[in-house]
Amino acid sequence: MLVARDLRARSTRGEDLLWEGLRNRRLLGRKFRRQQPVGPFVLDFYCSEERLAVEVDGLVHGQQREADAERQALLETLGIRFVRLRDDLVRTDLPSALRTISAAFGAAGELATPDR
Repeated sequence: MLVARDLRARSTRGEDLLWEGLRNRRLLGRKFRRQQPVGPFVLDFYCSEERLAVEVDGLVHGQQREADAERQALLETLGIRFVRLRDDLVRTDLPSALRTISAAFGAAGELATPDR
């Protein structure tokens, strides 16, 4: 938990902007958690209802693509789906980033229900 708290304190501008669009169920009523620990990993944002992780990839991710892909593959074995957004997209076009995330809602057939 301390790692997640530290990451929240050192978040990027893109993560801060995206959090403003996700917090308090602002995106179609879905609850997101910020810097959510899952096993040994910490997800940037996570919606348990959708089993959806949202990762904001900045410049550092260009240098660690292989490690990110391995981490994502491991988490996908747990049934977690991913949306990856470029930090510059979030900073320059937040509405587009939010549309991308909402398009992933219910993408796994068993998660979609008529009540939503």
